[in-house]
Amino acid sequence: MRSLRHAILPLAAATVLALIGAGTAEAGSAQAGTKAQLTSGAPTAAGNGATSVGHTARLSNGSAVDSARDAAALARFWTPERMAKAVSLDKVAAPARADAARKLVPTGNPGTTPAASARSSTASPRINESAAVGKVFFTNPSNGGTYACSASALNSDSKQMVVTAGHCVHGGSGGTWMTNWVYVPRYRNGNRPFGTFAAKQMRTFTAWINSSDLRRDVAMVTTWPLNGNKIVNVTGGHGMSWNFSRTQPITILGYPGNFNSGEVQWACTGTTRAASDNGIELQCNFGGGSSGGPWLRVFNDSNGLGSVNGVMSTVTSNGWNEAAYFDDAVKGMFDAQGGVT
Repeated sequence: MRSLRHAILPLAAATVLALIGAGTAEAGSAQAGTKAQLTSGAPTAAGNGATSVGHTARLSNGSAVDSARDAAALARFWTPERMAKAVSLDKVAAPARADAARKLVPTGNPGTTPAASARSSTASPRINESAAVGKVFFTNPSNGGTYACSASALNSDSKQMVVTAGHCVHGGSGGTWMTNWVYVPRYRNGNRPFGTFAAKQMRTFTAWINSSDLRRDVAMVTTWPLNGNKIVNVTGGHGMSWNFSRTQPITILGYPGNFNSGEVQWACTGTTRAASDNGIELQCNFGGGSSGGPWLRVFNDSNGLGSVNGVMSTVTSNGWNEAAYFDDAVKGMFDAQGGVT
């Protein structure tokens, strides 16, 4: 059984079928419904798609975000009006079906990395709302549109990293890297209580870049410090889990556009099950904008922290959300990006 809760007040049972944003449905759900990908030169991935690649964050004019001045200018670019108009990313796509030979299974023993508390009490959580979860805004160079996803701070050596969905940093096969990318922790109705953190470097799997493989719809982003303060030190950062059973008690946090227009952080809790395309799933009916939101094991409601065991990727027409399975390849991405400063 799952429960869906407002960030502040309990929600009476409701069913919301429509996603927020543009897109048309294609067949392909294992639950006899439509699966919507909650979105919109890399080397070829080999084997189980474990290869990932980094990319310097850029502005829409192609310039690298390579200084604190650039990061500050990017924060000014994202005015409250521009953020409010950003579309909750929900491009609809049929998932790539995994064949038996490429089925993802645990590739080692289960493991975890530790969470980290904020250095300031100002990041103390509200009910069902975490300071270590926020909203992402960016521009898609393919059409010039502005879009929104979700993400969360991930504790690592750098203290500068967030984790999100691959489609929130790159358009996948035939697409390109997103630009003007920023992360706003605990965003709420245009308010930015901890400021705006600009991306410095992004990383996602080549299997996502080359073929939009939903089994690798994961990304990690190193952010610029804001006024000398690193994101994990400001808001706290989640730990990470990999190689665990697909059946886990999970708390999902994010900004689904079909609830409060994506302006408020929402939570959904329940026990996941294995998805047919090798991920994990929970029936939360979170729509576009929740993409990249963390699926948290051992969530602690008193400090808003848990262990990221997946990130929001897709939704079916009957409300089943899915996330890519976190295996050794995801830990490899963590190891590759977690020390970047």
